[in-house]
Amino acid sequence: MGQLLVRLLAEFRRELLAEAESHGYADIRLAHLQIAGNVGTKGIRLTALAARAQLSLAATSELVNELQDLGYLERRPDPTDARAKLIFPSSRGLQMLREASAKVRELEQLWGSYAGGERFEAALQTLQDVLDATGKPERQDRGQA
Repeated sequence: MGQLLVRLLAEFRRELLAEAESHGYADIRLAHLQIAGNVGTKGIRLTALAARAQLSLAATSELVNELQDLGYLERRPDPTDARAKLIFPSSRGLQMLREASAKVRELEQLWGSYAGGERFEAALQTLQDVLDATGKPERQDRGQA
């Protein structure tokens, strides 16, 4: 099961990276997808992003810095804590996320056609049920999986 999930994730990321390149985002690397797919649009602290992306704080910080230097992310003061910063997609980052979302919908439709829409939706729900049942917030908060 693990190998199937890993291989499917690799294919998913290859498709997204190819789409990004074809839309003028050739500076995006595979590792950046782990951040882009988890940053959201409402602002997130680095520690929360690391936990969500299941990366170390150091790796997350490095990738966020790269994406900020490339113009995809920006840091803003956290209105609830003057010492902290929140990470947001920049306008360029938001555009990339919109285009990535369209590609994700396209992939879901295509992959759903391979298995049949109902079976595909059931498979997605099953995976979500397993994640919900096995998810342990205290492990996720430390960025471990």
